[in-house]
Amino acid sequence: MPVLLDAFCGAGGCAVGYHRAGFRVIGVDIAPQPNFPFEFHQADAIEFIRAHGHEFDAISASPPCQSSSALTKGTNKGMVYPQLIPDTRAALAGVAVPTILENVAGAPIRKDLMLCGEMFGLGVLRHRFFEMENWSIEAPPHPKHRGRVRGWRHGRYFDGPYLAVCGEGGGKGGVTEWQQAMGIFHTAERKETAEAIPPAFTEYIGKHLLVFLEEGRQEVFSA
Repeated sequence: MPVLLDAFCGAGGCAVGYHRAGFRVIGVDIAPQPNFPFEFHQADAIEFIRAHGHEFDAISASPPCQSSSALTKGTNKGMVYPQLIPDTRAALAGVAVPTILENVAGAPIRKDLMLCGEMFGLGVLRHRFFEMENWSIEAPPHPKHRGRVRGWRHGRYFDGPYLAVCGEGGGKGGVTEWQQAMGIFHTAERKETAEAIPPAFTEYIGKHLLVFLEEGRQEVFSA
């Protein structure tokens, strides 16, 4: 079974998707992650990639998005967040395996792939972008959004088929609704769910990545 490193793993939204696709997943994060469902190492993710990246068949990295997120900039004015994407990209460049660098729309990464919850029938939109090296993938069709994101905006309530899985109040729903909307059930922590990537995103990526890795092995054996 191919082994994938989930760097900046958090509680494991990405990891669950890669596991469903068929990977053995190992996570690394600088903070304790008691709800991470697979093998976990508490360490600096960038240093871990530099030291151990060559031991994996593939690496997925999701550096903190706060420095690039419009939501954070709008609600936490005056806060300074570290921008870890350049150092993460440099660490990934030092390994000769397929890599995936994920972040939000405003992040300084190439938009090689965009995924949206509507592509997978989820109750969130949560557009996320992926920069890929040493391999490539095509996006699935992007269906038209079916309506608005539910909640209060500027004193007015809007109904809609999607939830805003972030923050508190504003008609955003409880954790159970968030779990259903995101397709995440291994954690019931509100903050962990809010910060996660829907596993459906990385299950899609992981299935294509497995095919790519298998085709590469076939080429080696037939050479």
